[in-house]
Parts: sequence; structure tokens; C-alpha cells
Amino acid sequence: MAIFGESNNFATYFRMKSLTGKIARLIVFAGVAWGANAQSLDQAKKLYNDGQYEEAKPAFERLVTQSPNNSSYNLWYGVCCYETGDVGTAEKHLLVANKRKAAESYRYLALLYTDTYRFDEAVPMWEDYIALLAKKKADTEPYETLLERTERMLRMRNNTELVQIIDSIVVDKEELLSAYFLHEDNGQILPYDNVFPASGENASPVYVSPKGDQAYYGRKKNGAFALFTQSKLMDDWADEKPIFPNDSADNNYPFVLGDGRTLYFASKGNGSIGGYDLFITRYSIDGSSYLSPEQLSMPFNSPANDYMMVVDEAKGIGWFASDRHQPKGKVCLYLFIPDPARKRVSEEIETEKLRRLTALTSIKDTWVEGRNYTALITSAKTESASHEKKEEKEIEFIVNDRTVYYRWSEIRSADAKIFYEKVMELKKQIGALEKRLSDDYTAYTKGNQAVRTKLKPVILGNEQKLDELHKQVKEWEKKARNAENNTLKK
Repeated sequence: MAIFGESNNFATYFRMKSLTGKIARLIVFAGVAWGANAQSLDQAKKLYNDGQYEEAKPAFERLVTQSPNNSSYNLWYGVCCYETGDVGTAEKHLLVANKRKAAESYRYLALLYTDTYRFDEAVPMWEDYIALLAKKKADTEPYETLLERTERMLRMRNNTELVQIIDSIVVDKEELLSAYFLHEDNGQILPYDNVFPASGENASPVYVSPKGDQAYYGRKKNGAFALFTQSKLMDDWADEKPIFPNDSADNNYPFVLGDGRTLYFASKGNGSIGGYDLFITRYSIDGSSYLSPEQLSMPFNSPANDYMMVVDEAKGIGWFASDRHQPKGKVCLYLFIPDPARKRVSEEIETEKLRRLTALTSIKDTWVEGRNYTALITSAKTESASHEKKEEKEIEFIVNDRTVYYRWSEIRSADAKIFYEKVMELKKQIGALEKRLSDDYTAYTKGNQAVRTKLKPVILGNEQKLDELHKQVKEWEKKARNAENNTLKK
């Protein structure tokens, strides 16, 4: 028995020793793992603080998986996701951190909501972040500026213009000019060196008027771009004048409509919401200067750079360039249908639909149901027609979205023919009146005070006549269109 008891105690001793060894190994393993995690966290934080978010991201992903409720891990991982373009994952984790009042979560959620055009959600995030900084007596001024900018974006979003954007193309920024096919009746857009080869300036593209006697461009002045115009005297450009002599903002990319008065340009000042914004202004008859610029609404403008607005009145289309949603060095050229009425979205529009329209998530969201844009898109990508082809086109009668007539013989309705003859007669009057106005605008710009005093009532009177003629054209075109469509239905 004694021997048996001793043997049993001996066995127990070895089992206890084995168990103690396992526990010791587990403790060592846990310690090594904890040390590895601590080391991994330290390395990740260093990468994070150095702005190397892509490299830090995997470590924070592991840590947040192990501790899903840890506010710091969620913040750091959310920031890494935001900085590397994973917006959906970023929002999820930043919201977790925000519930636990992590200060930087407010800033990054404000940025994220701004990027995704959820300005109404971004505003309170900026307000809360500024309040937290104020409690710490930290500098709030930069973020108050961002709050004001976001509030401007919110107002602009709620005033979004209903515009049909029918096509888009992404090109290298250096090749942008090659994507514009402007009809010769609207003038030309040329590289600066082509117009002023001896200048050596680093300047913007130049818009040259249809007659070739006026040039508009941006060039550097006091460290920023400023807009200028020159007149062609004989074969030489001369008499350079600033367009906005008292504006120190960075202004660039001018384009002038056929009336010679309406100017589109891009500016980084004048209340821009981000980079270059698009603006429109008109020449003042009273003051020999341009009126205060009006900022275009969304979707023309965005938090990114938006510029190079060009309207081809002969083709009935327009373009503008933007680097929104684009990698560095690339720019998207959007093709749209100009609408003089500039209609706005309804106040009852759904929030998500409004967000998609303003952000241009898909240009198809702007299309009119059932309308075919093929002819306009083809026209936009075609060089100006030759003079021979122009002579072959007797008329250009748009009957409906699928039918355009170019010869009188194509019109089937007798009433439509009579109505469209009235349209053509009015268009001749418009052409003659526009030519007189263009000459008067030039004379007014170059003339002295006596000349301007004499021309002012003449110009104002002819502008009123022109507006009335355009209204009459629309009325008679509608009559002709209705008559022809009724005939086609029979």
C-alpha cells in the first residue's frame, strides 16, 4: 500500500508540474502577444501621425476588429479609411468614435459629409468641433471659415439649377482645349502662345471674338491670374485693359457670348466654395465696366475646381470643365444644354435626389425622360461645318426630339410652312439687329463720353427690340412645331 501511495503522489506531482508548465507558457505567449500588439499600435500611430494612412490602415483594422467599441481605434481606422478613399467604411467607424465624443471625429465627419454633398449634416459637425476647440482655448478661426463655406454650399445646393448634362469625357488637363469643338460663329479658344507668340507669358487660353478683333484672357499679375482684353488694330494686338481693375482675386478662363456683353469666367475669390468657381457678368451700359459677378449655382460649381465655361449658341450646347471626382492631372468636360430661364429645383425634391443632382453622381439623373440627345452630342463633337455645307442647309427646324428638318420641302403641314416662314423673317431681323448692336457695343467701349451719351439710348432701345423679337420667334416656332407634329400624327 505504501508503495502504491507513493506512486500515486509521484504521478500527481508530475501532472501538477506539467500543468504549471502549460500555464507558464500561456503567460509567456500572452505577454509576447501583448508586446507585439503594443509594438504594432506604436508603429501604426507613428505612421498615422506621419500621414502614412495607407501603411497604418491594416494595423488599425486588426485592432478595431479585436476591440470594436474602442473609440480611439475606430477614430484612427476611420481617418485612415477616409484619407485613402474608403468613404463608406470611414463613416461607419467615425460615427462609433463620435458617439464617444472623440474630438477629431467631428472634423472628419464634417469633411466626409461635405465631400458627399450632405452639407446639412456637415454644418452641425463643424459647429460642435468649433465648440470643443473653444473650450480648450484653441484657434477656431480656420474652422469657422470652413463652416461659413459649408453654409454657402448648403444654400447653393438648395438653389440647384435644373440643367440637362447630356455627355461627359475625361481628358488630360493639358489636352482640355482639344475637346472643345466651337462653331466658328462663336469665335475661337486658342492657346495663349498662338495669339501672343512673343510674350513668353504663362497665361490662360485666349478667347478671340468671331470677328477676330477682340481677345480675352487671364495672365499673372501680382502673383495671381487677372483678366485682360486687347483689341486688334490692323494686324497687331494693342491697348491691353484689365477687365476687373479693382479685383485682386485669382480670375481666369474668360469666354464672351455672341452679344459681346456677357462674360463667363472662373474665380478663386468672390465667395468661391472651393478652388475655381464659375461666374457670369455683363457689361454695364451706364458705367463702362462689368457689373458685379454672379456665382453660378450647382451643379456647375462644386467644392472642386470648375472652370472654362463655353456656350456654343450656334449648336445650342455648352461645356464646362471640372476636376471633381478626378485623379490629379485629369479633368472632366461636361456637355450641357443651356437654358436662358435657368430653372431651379423644386422645394419638394427628395433630399437624396437633390444630392445626386448637385454632386453629378450620374449625369443620367439630369436627363429628361424620353428625350434623345444623340444629335446634339454628335454636333458637339464635330468641327464647324464648311461654307459649302452651310449653303446646303436651307433651314434648321426642330420638329421634336427625333426630327429636325433642313429643307423646306421636308415640311408636310401647309400651316407649319407659313408659320416657319414668319420665324425665318424674324430671325433675319434679329441677325441685322444683333450686328448693329455689336457695332454699337464696340463704338461705345472705345468712344468718349459724348459718343457714349449718344449711343446709350440707341443701345437700350435696340436691346428691348431684340428681346421682343426673340419672344416672337419662340411663339411662331411653337405654332409651326405643333402644326407639323399634328400632321405627322395623322
